[in-house]
Amino acid sequence: MKALCVFSGGLDSMLAAGLIRAQGVDVLALFFETPFFSSKKARISAHSMDLPFKAVDITPRHFEVVKHPKYGYGGNMNPCIDCHALMFRITGEMCEEEGAHFVITGEVLGQRPMSQNKKALSLVASESGLNGLLLRPLSAKCLPITMPEENGWVKRELLMGFQGRSRKPQMDLAKILKIEKYPSPAGGCLLTEKAFSRRLTDLLSSKGDVELREIELLKLGRHLRITPQTKLVVGRNQRENLAIRTLYRDGDVILTSAWVPGPVVLVLGDVSESLLELTASITAAYSDVYDSGPTEVKATGRMGEKTFMARVQRKEEFKHLMI
Repeated sequence: MKALCVFSGGLDSMLAAGLIRAQGVDVLALFFETPFFSSKKARISAHSMDLPFKAVDITPRHFEVVKHPKYGYGGNMNPCIDCHALMFRITGEMCEEEGAHFVITGEVLGQRPMSQNKKALSLVASESGLNGLLLRPLSAKCLPITMPEENGWVKRELLMGFQGRSRKPQMDLAKILKIEKYPSPAGGCLLTEKAFSRRLTDLLSSKGDVELREIELLKLGRHLRITPQTKLVVGRNQRENLAIRTLYRDGDVILTSAWVPGPVVLVLGDVSESLLELTASITAAYSDVYDSGPTEVKATGRMGEKTFMARVQRKEEFKHLMI
């Protein structure tokens, strides 16, 4: 008997996998990777409990859900119900190739009031197409019986009836299952973050087709919207400057201060001579120039190489452009 576990790497998913393994069922941990959440934490958690692990990139299908969620967003750009349903649907599609019989998750009834209430959990199960094959071991005794329980694949009396936001029952169960290392509760999804969601909303509203590298850029630097068709990404440190350079493509423009340390500024979208003068001033404002006199800024890219003498202004003068 084998189960696929939709595995975040947090304590709840570790406990769910541990409970089912304790009943003699083989468990494969699946992490669904997108630009909005990384498998790094999940890999570490799976390794710590010697749990077989597989990461699957679902970016194209997931991004369609992000752009057009059937059940809407949470507090920011997080389409939690649609996202969970998609992950469970893909897991169901993988059952045959992985030789698995059912699917488990670490969801806890009532832990997240909007996405883990009884109605939402039932809706996700229905939308996923799994229905009775989706088992939530931590809250099973509070939920309708599932096929794995009915068929005797697992014993319902050995499952849990957790509900609510308290973490104490999970921490007590972790001791029983000898799970000693687990991450502290923290949001791992960028779509739940206000600043990132604001940038993503701006990106989606500014153009139809979005490139993967544009989503990666949302994680870096300061973002300024100069015109409806033009945006700047301003590096904040050396690491970001290097990362921004690697995401440069033909058609972009890069600006740097010629003689003093400062940011790499990437210009995306339509560029004119007058706009380059403005972006040169912004580049100078975020550089380490010590006086307000003109400073040299170099621009390279689709308009060739140009040099501008930019008047140094205060950063606050560009605050209204910040995304």
